Amino acid sequence: MPIKIPNDLPAMKILQEEHIFVMDEKMAFHQDIRPLKILIMNLMPTKIVTETQLLRMLSNSPLQVEITLIHPASHVSKNTPQEHMLAFYNTFDDIKDQKFDGLIITGAPVENLEFEEVTYWEELCRLMEWSRENVTTTLHICWGAQAGMYYHYGIPKVQLEKKLFGVYPHHPRKEAARILRGFDDTFYVPHSRYTTTRLEDVLNQPRLDVLATSEDAGLCICASHDRRRIFVTGHLEYDRDTLKLEYERDRAKGLGTDIPKNYFPDDDPSKDPYYKWKSHAYLLYGNWLNYYVYQATPFDLKDVNKDFLPERKGDVNGQNTGKNLR
Repeated sequence: MPIKIPNDLPAMKILQEEHIFVMDEKMAFHQDIRPLKILIMNLMPTKIVTETQLLRMLSNSPLQVEITLIHPASHVSKNTPQEHMLAFYNTFDDIKDQKFDGLIITGAPVENLEFEEVTYWEELCRLMEWSRENVTTTLHICWGAQAGMYYHYGIPKVQLEKKLFGVYPHHPRKEAARILRGFDDTFYVPHSRYTTTRLEDVLNQPRLDVLATSEDAGLCICASHDRRRIFVTGHLEYDRDTLKLEYERDRAKGLGTDIPKNYFPDDDPSKDPYYKWKSHAYLLYGNWLNYYVYQATPFDLKDVNKDFLPERKGDVNGQNTGKNLR
């Protein structure tokens, strides 16, 4: 796809080397098309790595996408150069008067804190509340999913006895859900977290649909009925070596982290890890962009409709038949 990102963003060179069509701002300006505007609240410490992972996932579509990156103004990143933050990131106040087709809220390494103890919690709540009227659909990832379920539905996160760490098999619970279109009966998702959301808490919430679960990792994907909020508790965007690097970092810190499950051949960290979630990662992000962003969003973003239900109104064989289809 033609994905429009800021000139000189480090991800551009990496994606171009992978033969992904990336447009700079000058080239995009000359195309007579309205791109999908995607806002990314990047809460991960290694922001450049996360940017690249997400942009790679969003690239696998014929749709043109324009990315805006934001970070919490109330938090100073310790792992990303300030020059990078100043050059490529905005804050919520910079964009609050705009509207977006889609929003992604990433995970964050703060899960052992209560939500209200996180320094940027109030700022994140402002963003989630603003998204109700100004974003067509939001994809919440890992801690971002836990934060979204807590804010919107009052569902708590629960501390685990030890870190859930590895690549786990999952199964669709609602195969007709378009976010899972093309998924196999079993698919794998990386997880890395110390907390979880109880499946029974989500099942008891009448405004949410459980879409995919794992016997070992529990809840994986759930969504509001109108699909304007989608929650993914794992990290399908992870690279092949992301868990490996995390494992090595934890061991270097003396944390005693177990070898990631279902990851290294023969559980041998000296061997290259299996990469068995890649195709489903592209499917999930492609389905999100196509069915819940492109087919649901109005051409004029000022007409974002908070009541639009992409899987329950004007839906024939998975295609939106209303005026929002472009």
